[in-house]
Amino acid sequence: MKKTLTLDIGGTNFSVALFEDRSLVRLETQATLRDAGPVWMLDRMEEMVTAWNAGPFNGCGIGFGGPVNFFTQRVIYSTHVSGWNDFDLCGEVKRRFATPAVIDRDSLAGALGEGIHGAGRGMRPIFYITLSTGIGGGLLTDGGLLRGADSFACELGHHIVVPNGPECLCGSYGCLERMCSGLWLERDYGKSAEELMRDPAFVEKYVVHLAQGLKNTIMFLNPARIIIGGGIATAGDALFVPLRKELAKQMPPWSRARMDVVPAALGRETIAWGALELAYAELY
Repeated sequence: MKKTLTLDIGGTNFSVALFEDRSLVRLETQATLRDAGPVWMLDRMEEMVTAWNAGPFNGCGIGFGGPVNFFTQRVIYSTHVSGWNDFDLCGEVKRRFATPAVIDRDSLAGALGEGIHGAGRGMRPIFYITLSTGIGGGLLTDGGLLRGADSFACELGHHIVVPNGPECLCGSYGCLERMCSGLWLERDYGKSAEELMRDPAFVEKYVVHLAQGLKNTIMFLNPARIIIGGGIATAGDALFVPLRKELAKQMPPWSRARMDVVPAALGRETIAWGALELAYAELY
């Protein structure tokens, strides 16, 4: 039996999970303190795992909420949480948990999780979008994940949907992430994304920009299905019904590209399942 740890590191929450072979045994989530840094978070993770008394482990898969250099296996940086620049997370995991580790961007791990175990099962290509503190994307094809030449493929959140719009953390203006992510919704409106998604009038305006991002994805990549995960996607029909309607309105009338947009089937476990498959692909 293989015992696999998975880590899901996000700007709002972080999670640790334990799998025995391909069965999820434990999962624990805590809130991220954005200014506390990686050592604080790793200390909390180590406390969780120690309390489980579950080792030794065969490997660890990690989904990180920010750019990752997959080829050097290092975190590049995080735009939402301080202290992660050029961080050797795999090395730190090996030191603390005595197990080899592999890391990828969380949205790419999400594409793996949903593509193998969730809403994209049996479909290719699929495009996964995480709609949470930030916005990221991942494309899973018959040939595997599209990472690009420098591990920066599918950075959906930082293409512009509102020219000359408000400034984004990346330094550009009107990015999809700036208009639609949970971090900016809270800053702009003084309410959580969860609360805002309960207001139909707000959602009707919100989906205009989100649909622009989806339209661009469909026109560039023509995926068999777009799967949206992350905290905002848990709004369900309150979000997806007006989103599909708006997307259909924005697509060119001559296009026959499918507009199949669904919520992540694995919910808040999506990244954990993807990190598991990352470990199987790269470590086992």
